[in-house]
Amino acid sequence: MNMSQLETLVTISKTMSFRKAGELLNLTQPAVSAQIKSLEDEFKAVLVDRSQPVTLTDRGLVFLEHAERILAVVEELKQKITDLEETPQGHIMLGTTTSIAIQILPRVLSYFQNQFPLIQTSIQSMPSSQIYSLVENGSVDIGIGYLIERNPDLETSVLYYDTFELVVSPQNELARKKKIGLEDLKDVPMIMLSPDTVGRRFVEQVFKEHGIVPHVAMELSSSEEVKRMVELNLGAAVISKLSISREVRQGSLIMLPITEFETSHPVGVIYRSGKYLNSAMRQFLADLKGMPETQFIGSE
Repeated sequence: MNMSQLETLVTISKTMSFRKAGELLNLTQPAVSAQIKSLEDEFKAVLVDRSQPVTLTDRGLVFLEHAERILAVVEELKQKITDLEETPQGHIMLGTTTSIAIQILPRVLSYFQNQFPLIQTSIQSMPSSQIYSLVENGSVDIGIGYLIERNPDLETSVLYYDTFELVVSPQNELARKKKIGLEDLKDVPMIMLSPDTVGRRFVEQVFKEHGIVPHVAMELSSSEEVKRMVELNLGAAVISKLSISREVRQGSLIMLPITEFETSHPVGVIYRSGKYLNSAMRQFLADLKGMPETQFIGSE
């Protein structure tokens, strides 16, 4: 049994003619007869009285009632699918770093949820390296983080570029120097992010290339924790420029340019290649990719 057969039976009940039903359904009269015969054979019952005018038998009337209900359910399903396309809705699991979750997503999600209130989002904070693995295994729908590797199973798109900057407390002696270089950091207590973060790996690589072994005073898991320790003048730190914009503006942190750290790092969206994207995910990705860079790096 298929939907076409049910539609044919319903049309015959209305037109009381195989020929007229065929004209409405764009079928030949033999094709109409074959569909009805197939239904009768499957259900082992005569559904149509073929005398003129054509009518349904008692069994056919019972069948008609259920056929109309089935077709109505299918039509409702089609409408709901169409509605999903026209009015995006659903759930998205986002995976991102702590600093992005705090600095970027509030602005993005505020805009997005105002435009599409039927879309729900959940956020998991994690290092960028973990974002890749969780997107790949399907635990996270869309990742937002530093684009640190190429993976044929993942699609990526750059949203903006970030840099890592040296910051100190206004009370730190480095803050009083007009210009400093990497060599000036040899004996400075450094407050570092955990080893599995992009920022930590970048800083260690720069130090290694210049033969410097940093004095690691402490390791912390998030940029927020690092900033608080630096504000207490417990050491210097190299962290995302985007994450320190408020503190620099307020004067609780001083940003000191270091030539060796002046490298741009792409930040973007990460999602699995070939994954079915529901309407919510398609809309979210389209909006993210369509946002100007100033939406992410502008002042708060």
